[in-house]
Amino acid sequence: MRRLGALLTVLAAVFVMGAASDPSERLPDPAQEARARDLFREVRCLVCQNESIDDSDADLARDLRKVVREQVASGKSDVEVKRFLTDRYGEFVLLKPAFSWGNAALWLTPLLALLAGGVLLALRLRRPAAPEPLTEAEETRLAALLDDETP
Repeated sequence: MRRLGALLTVLAAVFVMGAASDPSERLPDPAQEARARDLFREVRCLVCQNESIDDSDADLARDLRKVVREQVASGKSDVEVKRFLTDRYGEFVLLKPAFSWGNAALWLTPLLALLAGGVLLALRLRRPAAPEPLTEAEETRLAALLDDETP
């Protein structure tokens, strides 16, 4: 039991050290560093794509953290920093992109297609297809078959 506790303690220490950033990169003002860290969580690593730059160890993520810190240190607001990044890298750089009609169409089109398919399926299942009338040749053949069956 003691070994398990020691192992868990060592693993926790490794994870904490892995999450800590290089002290030389940090901003001297703790409030600015906190703002920068909040922004890190909202910016996508363009290499990893599904991680924030706060979670990524990629070189590009490190460069983006540096850019964000420089922007914050120069007095830019969060909105201005995000605008700078989107102007440079596109809206994909944000983990939570701003609402736009293009985004709405992108997210709603599959839902609308699914809804339209469901409506069409419900209409199709609700009314059975009417059988097509028999041709003269088919009626003649049917009559001949029925005549053969009568005893």
